[in-house]
Amino acid sequence: MPGNEELIVGLDIGTTKICAVVGEVNPDGIDIVGIGTHSSVGLRKGVVVNIESTVDSINRAIEEAELMGGCEITSVYAGIAGGHIKGFNSHGIVAVKGNEITQKDIDRVIDAARAVAIPPDREVIHVLPQEFIVDDQDGIQDPRGMAGVRLEAKIHIVTGAVTSAHNIIKCANRAGLDVCDIVLQSLASSEAVLNNEEKDLGVALVDFGGGTTDLAIFRGKSIKHTSVLALGGNNLTKDISVGLRTPIGEAEKIKIKYGTCLTSGIGKDETIEVPGVGGRKPRTLSRQILGEILEPRVEEIFTLINREIYRAGMEEAVTSGVVLTGGSSLLDGVVDVAESVFNLPTRIGKPMGIRGLVDVVNNPMYATAVGLVLYGARFQAKKKFRIRDRNIFNRVMARMKRWFKDII
Repeated sequence: MPGNEELIVGLDIGTTKICAVVGEVNPDGIDIVGIGTHSSVGLRKGVVVNIESTVDSINRAIEEAELMGGCEITSVYAGIAGGHIKGFNSHGIVAVKGNEITQKDIDRVIDAARAVAIPPDREVIHVLPQEFIVDDQDGIQDPRGMAGVRLEAKIHIVTGAVTSAHNIIKCANRAGLDVCDIVLQSLASSEAVLNNEEKDLGVALVDFGGGTTDLAIFRGKSIKHTSVLALGGNNLTKDISVGLRTPIGEAEKIKIKYGTCLTSGIGKDETIEVPGVGGRKPRTLSRQILGEILEPRVEEIFTLINREIYRAGMEEAVTSGVVLTGGSSLLDGVVDVAESVFNLPTRIGKPMGIRGLVDVVNNPMYATAVGLVLYGARFQAKKKFRIRDRNIFNRVMARMKRWFKDII
């Protein structure tokens, strides 16, 4: 197995699951060599609410990925989501020093564009260049080497709550991991499921996860708008639990096995067995009832996303259509509902552009984790976030304690 310097690990810290994907960087591309998943109980709507539970879930997912990949994981690219995420566009102008635009000029104009007032309880997660303008000539992706006297930049800034970002870093650090970078989950997913033609023509990526539904709009190969809606698959599960009077765990199983959000496709004689609460006898109900619970909720989530697209004035930018990804996009009939709400062609986005364990990760629920690996390979961030140092001895001792605890 190659050394750790050739490995990139994506850590998707989600509301329903924590997933670690190990990618090996080769001259020909990226091979997925390991994957580990564990249920997540320490997050709510994409935000950490229990440090200890989250750390334990991260440890178990990392151990599984290490075992499969035959390596030791010391650093990760972590995803971030939640209703606290806000994105907005900004614009900057500088005079070019000399006759030719250099990297220093690009850095200066981006600094000028990001010089906006940000509340002290928020921090910048991403500064994403959209396009550059040289002497009124717009649509330039890379102005280096061009002649000009005035350089403008349009950028997209993503901010998040300081506490939420620090809690993610703290959880990773307590699991013995360095955080190379924090990446917006919808941006990471776009690396895995969108192709260049869609990004150029205009596309809306909807990451339909367990705790949140993330929106990212691309046009001209650059990101134009981001938004996070604090509704997701967990809301569907709760609706089933309340509507059918069954425990949350059983409601999740029913959603996965029998769930559909297209009532027109359900046969009249189709039935499901619903376990009771508190020892009550299970009941047999029509599957039509399940569809009538799920369809309005999915329509509501997509309608809120559609309103956000119109609120941002991006309805004309989404030319190629909508790409759905995330674990909740596996729900039967979700594409049909999306097409009726957005009135645009819709497809399910699965990770692509990778090799290795393709069959294992060929699922929308792994889009963010695989995208984090692709993002890391593309940008190779030098910065590392670390709040609390922890040496390898302490890490090994902690892992041994967990093993003995599980045995006992």
